[in-house]
Amino acid sequence: MTSIPSPLSYLVSISVPPIFFPVRPTPTTASGLRLIPRKGHRHSVSAAAAARDDGIPANDVKTLARFKSRHNYIRVLEVSRRCDHPFAGSRLLLLDSPGNIHSISFLLKPLTSTYLDVFATLPPIIPPGPIGVLGFGAGSAARLLLELYPRAVVQGWELDLAVIDVAREYFGLSRLESDHQGRIFVHIGDALKASARDGFAGVLVDLFSKGRLVPELQDPRTWERLRKGLRRGGRLMVNVGGSCVEAEDKNRDGRAIMEETLEAMREVFGEELQVLRLGNREDDSSLALTGRMPDLDAWKAGLPKSLRCYADMWRPIGG
Repeated sequence: MTSIPSPLSYLVSISVPPIFFPVRPTPTTASGLRLIPRKGHRHSVSAAAAARDDGIPANDVKTLARFKSRHNYIRVLEVSRRCDHPFAGSRLLLLDSPGNIHSISFLLKPLTSTYLDVFATLPPIIPPGPIGVLGFGAGSAARLLLELYPRAVVQGWELDLAVIDVAREYFGLSRLESDHQGRIFVHIGDALKASARDGFAGVLVDLFSKGRLVPELQDPRTWERLRKGLRRGGRLMVNVGGSCVEAEDKNRDGRAIMEETLEAMREVFGEELQVLRLGNREDDSSLALTGRMPDLDAWKAGLPKSLRCYADMWRPIGG
């Protein structure tokens, strides 16, 4: 396993609280993940949010790493296996102050019960060829693709080298690269400049910064460039967030940003755009899929049984 460089090599001046409480995933259910603080500690979770979300006692969560890189406020949390919560036994990667979860992995199972499992439904509906993962994080999506589809080839892009170092140290990325040599390639750089020879067969877009979708995704010109990077029959599948995503800028609403992003995509893809909505009105999350609606029977035939339910959840953007 590759040793992670000292956090001091990435450190900048930051005031770190003694314990971190709000943790928000983008789950396939309405409930979010939050930590219940130890008695006597002050925290930033509102009473309404605490009542709405399922809590994890802080004593059941261990901080494995915490430091500020050039691009992110990085924390790696480990949830106890004894905890009575769907994320028990997981490791979580947080990259912003509000605590949105960017990656999750379990020691004993590949699926995550989050939107990442929806990402893993893409291969049966795209042509042969490399799959781009824009916003690689700790490699959660890549792991699912490689383990579920023996012929999948993944090209990942991540802006922050420190995130990849953390992924190799705490999320098993080094082992994944070793076990799947020639099938996984990780690039450090601007994901929106990603390219592949003869184009990507499919692209997963999961680009967030400071707790919100990156602003470029609200620009139709970005989607036109990404469309041109696909080979014939290729598709994009995009995490467009929603109200469950908490931005560092409290004036930016996750749901409004989601709608702006979908509108920008619609300008480029027209009605060949499908949307899958998770959660409820208070804590929703959505994904988008470009191209015509696939044949559902053929799609589900190419999926593991545990993922087939997601194929039925897509709806036309105007539907």
